[in-house]
Amino acid sequence: MLGLPLLSYVSLMSITPGPNNLMLAASGVNFGFRRSVPHLLGISIGHGVQVLLVSLLLGWVMAWLDDWRLLLTLAGCSYLLWLSWQVWLAGEPQAKQLVRPMGFIGAAAFQWVNPKAWVMVINTALLFLPLQAQLSHALLLALACALINFPCICVWAGLGEALRRHLSQAAARRWFNGIMALLMALTALYLLYDELQLAGVL
Repeated sequence: MLGLPLLSYVSLMSITPGPNNLMLAASGVNFGFRRSVPHLLGISIGHGVQVLLVSLLLGWVMAWLDDWRLLLTLAGCSYLLWLSWQVWLAGEPQAKQLVRPMGFIGAAAFQWVNPKAWVMVINTALLFLPLQAQLSHALLLALACALINFPCICVWAGLGEALRRHLSQAAARRWFNGIMALLMALTALYLLYDELQLAGVL
């Protein structure tokens, strides 16, 4: 169960661009790596808890997710659009007091409305749990996923920290935050459009 295929899959899904990583890059630029650590831990531990619960309740989660999928996507995309606005505000000097890094609880909770996280977690449970999975299997899988995920997402906060030196000018920081906010908003709108098409609304 905990071999190279799991390492490859979780690493690839964790390190590729998505809502979490875009937010972490922006957090690294605006607040630095150290102040982004609660955000990082919230994502990885939240991911591990999500893997554990989905692994234990896979059948129920699949049926529940089918019923609530559109609502979860709407909630996740709405929250992502709000976060995009917060990243945009981070580029405005007068708004510095209003913006702070995402905390542990917020980052962990975001995994439950993050469409990419749901795809990753359900595929992980389906692909890497034995047919007669027990609590020990689910715990081991959840721990492995959290441990693999953490260094992968640290790359994004670290890249943000590295860019921070080159974005010390207010104008450059505003441009970066504007681009990141736009990418996050486009990601949210794409996910929403895709889900509405699947639901037959569009």
